[in-house]
Amino acid sequence: MRVVLLGAPGAGKGTQAKKLIEEFGIPQISTGDLLRAAVASKSDLGVQAKSFMDRGELVPDSVVLGMVQQRLGQPDCQKGFILDGFPRNTSQAEALDNMLSSMNMPLNAAVDIDVPLDDLMKRLTGRRTCSSCGQMYNIYFNKPKSEGVCDKCGGSLFQRDDDKEDTIKKRLDVYTSQTAPLIGYYKNKGLYKCINGNGSIDEIYSSICSALKAA
Repeated sequence: MRVVLLGAPGAGKGTQAKKLIEEFGIPQISTGDLLRAAVASKSDLGVQAKSFMDRGELVPDSVVLGMVQQRLGQPDCQKGFILDGFPRNTSQAEALDNMLSSMNMPLNAAVDIDVPLDDLMKRLTGRRTCSSCGQMYNIYFNKPKSEGVCDKCGGSLFQRDDDKEDTIKKRLDVYTSQTAPLIGYYKNKGLYKCINGNGSIDEIYSSICSALKAA
């Protein structure tokens, strides 16, 4: 099963990917993880990537695709893979399709976990983290018993900078402008599967599995 996982920040992609990994025995491939690993290993592609990152520039698609191609050539990808966070736009999607075609590993589906923007804002801006034990809460959906205090250890709760409203709005705007057009791209390819991202983790997962079996 070869899948691209789509969805805005806060849609729950990471949670669902973990369940898919366990069920299908296939790896989740995150380009962020690949970049960090390549830079740390000082591979040829890692050295190239670091030179762009050190200048504060985006790593070119050609370098990222090279890393993805190397990763997909590893034995654990023979049964399939979950691509998370890549492609981010239609030009990357086209380049990915060409590469996968040359490897005889075409995609089976592009699964989009769809959550309304208002709900995403609540999920992300409502997050609070315990400064002592790291336990997570949400002031809208999973409140602590006492405001600002962790139920587990009594530590104080705080809001991370990247969970503040201005930051979240920018991230969602970037997703809408750059990544959302992928929906049309994969619809045209007959690969697009839209999943209602509001519901329990198990309900959403069941819908994903049904969509993948149909694919």
